Amino acid sequence: MVERFIHKTVEINVPAGALWKILTDNEFIPQYMFGCNAETDWKPGSPLLWKGAADGKLYVKGEIVTFAPPQLLEYTVIDPNNPALADIPENYLTMSFTVSARGENASTLEIKQGDFTAVANGEQRYNDTVGGDDFLLVAIKKLAEAQAKL
Repeated sequence: MVERFIHKTVEINVPAGALWKILTDNEFIPQYMFGCNAETDWKPGSPLLWKGAADGKLYVKGEIVTFAPPQLLEYTVIDPNNPALADIPENYLTMSFTVSARGENASTLEIKQGDFTAVANGEQRYNDTVGGDDFLLVAIKKLAEAQAKL
């Protein structure tokens, strides 16, 4: 079976370090991550809990895989509130955020999520997710470029 990933890229007019801060600082994360804070110490192997900033509810959980500032952030994810999905390692998807500098004041952000063929309900999860990364990229770009103007 061929692997299935969601793969999106956007160019952002901020330095790589500034973009990295947007991706990893709870001052900014809730503004693009659907109102959630990231509870983690960012160390590989550590838990990553996405909790609502307003309600404290756990919406997504996972584990840090790679934390290599300011180029690569990888973590696993699963929806702990989905009763149809067993909370086992085989059902976790991997999210990768790769930041590449494009000169002094510009970056490229690449987001990759998958492999949807390797998890339970993969086709449905792929279809439910495929448009969401567009929102994420647009929101991160808007926030990062707005912060650069301050």
